[in-house]
Amino acid sequence: MNKQFKFKRLPALLAALLLAPPLAQAESASDDSWRFQATPYVWMSGMEGQVRPFRSAPTADVDKSFSELMDSLDAAAFITGTARRGDFVLQADFTHASTSDSTPLPIGLAAKVKVRQTSATLTAGYAWMAEERTGIDLLAGIRYWDISAAVEVPGLVSARSDSSFVDPIAGVRWRQALSPRWSSIAYVDVGGFGVGSDSTWQLLALANYQATDKLFVSMGYRHQHLDYRDKGKRLDVSLSGPMLGVTYRFGAGLQL
Repeated sequence: MNKQFKFKRLPALLAALLLAPPLAQAESASDDSWRFQATPYVWMSGMEGQVRPFRSAPTADVDKSFSELMDSLDAAAFITGTARRGDFVLQADFTHASTSDSTPLPIGLAAKVKVRQTSATLTAGYAWMAEERTGIDLLAGIRYWDISAAVEVPGLVSARSDSSFVDPIAGVRWRQALSPRWSSIAYVDVGGFGVGSDSTWQLLALANYQATDKLFVSMGYRHQHLDYRDKGKRLDVSLSGPMLGVTYRFGAGLQL
């Protein structure tokens, strides 16, 4: 369910995460060469929220710090890629995490909870401002979610639910050069609006260091929230924690 939106000279479209360092210099709108980057990253997030796979299942609380989550983490992968041509931008972002947990219930039993969350974002848009030291993007796009939640209370209930949906998203990203090698990013997006989930939102702050002409290191903090409810299902989950990424740039130009 991929979509592209084009608005001539109107700031639009492109949200996701997200680790793209700011422009080191202004790019000409007439530059027709494509420039690319790829950023694998680690998100050292904790998880908290509530999970109910369907109406008659118990609601299980999930509350794990990053160190605790590592003990219950089954798998994780995070990567984003960006392509630019003049002021036009394409971006894709992929995240995956699966965990197993156990939470106490008021009746003296424990519920075993398994949550798998995968998201894929595809967006396109234009840079509203691309000056030598400052870049501002007004963004929009779509994010696909695939979430599986299972709750088991030994001897009482075993339930599983799979949900797939698409959220529209809109956001703003501010990129600022701080010195010849250091830069920063502040980013916020909101979405859902009842189309896929009830709501989703995200905050991101990064500091970026230019190690070489083509290699950047990004360090920062990210918080993401999802509230999805459908026919008694409930996935009200937040992920937050520090991030560390390495960006490699290639193509006809190095400034993205």
